[in-house]
Amino acid sequence: MSSRERWRETMLFQQFYLQSLGHASYLIGDEKTGQALVFDPRRDVNVYTEAARTHGMRIAYTADSHGHNDYLSGLTELTERTGAQVWGSAAGEFGYSHQPISDGQVIEIGDVGLEVLHTPGHTPEHISLLVYDRAMSADHPALLLSGGALLVGDLARPDLLGGQEKAQEAARTFCATIQDKLLALPDHVQVFPTHVAGSLCGGSIGSRLSTTLGYERHSNAILSEVDNTEGFVRECLRLDNLPAVPPYWLRMRSRNMTGVQPLGVLAEPPALTVAEFEQHRETGTIVLDARSPEAFGGGHIPGALNVGLGTAFPTWAGTVLPADAQVLLILDQPGELWEATWQLLRIGYPPPLGWLRGGMSAWRTAAKPLEETPQITVHELNDELARGETELLDVRQPSEWAGGHVPGAAYITGAELPERLDEVPDGKPVAVTCGSGYRSSVATSLLQRHGHTDVRNVLGGMTAWKQADLPTQAG
Repeated sequence: MSSRERWRETMLFQQFYLQSLGHASYLIGDEKTGQALVFDPRRDVNVYTEAARTHGMRIAYTADSHGHNDYLSGLTELTERTGAQVWGSAAGEFGYSHQPISDGQVIEIGDVGLEVLHTPGHTPEHISLLVYDRAMSADHPALLLSGGALLVGDLARPDLLGGQEKAQEAARTFCATIQDKLLALPDHVQVFPTHVAGSLCGGSIGSRLSTTLGYERHSNAILSEVDNTEGFVRECLRLDNLPAVPPYWLRMRSRNMTGVQPLGVLAEPPALTVAEFEQHRETGTIVLDARSPEAFGGGHIPGALNVGLGTAFPTWAGTVLPADAQVLLILDQPGELWEATWQLLRIGYPPPLGWLRGGMSAWRTAAKPLEETPQITVHELNDELARGETELLDVRQPSEWAGGHVPGAAYITGAELPERLDEVPDGKPVAVTCGSGYRSSVATSLLQRHGHTDVRNVLGGMTAWKQADLPTQAG
């Protein structure tokens, strides 16, 4: 996690970036009144209360740009901690107590002005906030908190709330939002989105954490189609460009719209002895091994799922874990416990039941059963494919597959794999590939857990395959 802050004469502005979710949230405060707003808060809200305390601010207001699909909101948690008033789009139907705010409404917090823009397209109720620093200029906006209405080099996807027809309707609405609301703003306005680098809410989000209206007007490929509504719709819905949707996303929006239950005081997940760990495991609790693919492949607890702790952890944990699953953790180091716990809490899972004290060393020395996932090099894979001895499963995103894949490979995105296990090739050993070996290790662990005994992970994935100048085909 990283944050950026900017001071003006009377306005505090701070951005909080959470790489693992591709998420940015914001604290805007007024020096004169000492009041602050938090926009699009994540579930672990201590970062906001600590920042407000540091700058002598009181969090008086909080709001979400929309009902999020990719994480659980911290609105209710922040309200319980601070007593902040919750704002919500007047176009939304929310199950929690809030003050409706409408398109064109202007809210003044001392010298900070906030103009509400109803910016539907990503979701029907979506709002953006146009921010004025009145001490600098009463009439010229300083920045736009755009949520998903405008991203760096992209727009947030309009296809998350229904089938193709509903997505096309949302994309047409999005086109009107861009034309009528956003492109009417001055070029100098700085744009700070909620969905940033690392988010799956767009197909080609840039690496920078902010942009300007002027820059996007001239460089954003989707905006270049805005005068041609059907072209805009096609560009918004390019299936070869949009990432596959992780299964847990289907649960996030409804919980956010209803109101996320506050966490309150969290208990420390306990360190478990091998015997205690095994007792929980025997009742069906899932073992989530957060070590690297290499460590997992060399020896793991039978039936464990491998999701290495890092920036991709929440996406892939939410992909392979059933809804509301309770887990037992395998960690490299005890200090990783709360990082893994918060990553799970942010996407709607309960805290772990515990973690294995002493890690895999304790398990091995207790003479407990072990399972391996063989690793195969791209050269070995190429030879086996030529001899017809192996099937290859590619679990990358659609844009990666379209950009070049191994001839004859089967293709199921990792996000779809839990629902399409019966389509995995059988009759021969199965090698699994992705970009580098991380996602394929997640996939092989899922396959092993569901009875596929002869699976292997491709070392280096398609990056290594291409570096070795082995044959690929596009499309």
